[in-house]
Amino acid sequence: MAEIDHKQRMLAGLPYQANGGCLPAERDACARLLHEYNALPPERWDERDALIRKILGKAGDDIEVRPPFYCDYGANIQVGDEFYANFNLTVLDVAQVSFGNHCFVGPNVQVLAAGHPMHAEPRRAGWEWGLPVTVEDDVWIGGGAIILPGVHIGRGAVIGAGSVVTRDVPECVLAVGNPCRVVRPITDDERLLYRKGCAFPER
Repeated sequence: MAEIDHKQRMLAGLPYQANGGCLPAERDACARLLHEYNALPPERWDERDALIRKILGKAGDDIEVRPPFYCDYGANIQVGDEFYANFNLTVLDVAQVSFGNHCFVGPNVQVLAAGHPMHAEPRRAGWEWGLPVTVEDDVWIGGGAIILPGVHIGRGAVIGAGSVVTRDVPECVLAVGNPCRVVRPITDDERLLYRKGCAFPER
């Protein structure tokens, strides 16, 4: 009987065991890079760009990920151009996690592509599963938000701070709450405002 390829099953969205095959070694390799990245003193911050590109599977131009940053594998994370993540971003990338261009991620955000069985017996046996998470261009995710497995967030959406996103979010809307729900569309007039009722200064 052929040995189960747990990495292949993980990336295919099938049940797998996290301690199977090459997966522990790959997490350990990522953990070493993360330790180096998160421990860099300020006078060596010019080294961060090269290090984060070793960690991530794909990284666009002009990106910044403020340490500390945590993930499982790193290789399953893709970020586009002008990506910014504030302190303490956690990504459980057991499936593909993709961010588009010009995305902003607030502090303490969790992107959790990983899931576990509801019943205790298969959990004790070590089974888990994952589904891809996709964040399109120009999305802003407020501080403390949690994005759950399989979620797709549309272009230009804003996710309110502390939201728990359990389902897809359409483009160009404000969505907040637990569970996260669409509150309203983002209007074209809002390009002139930095917050409600407050306009940018005239140039």
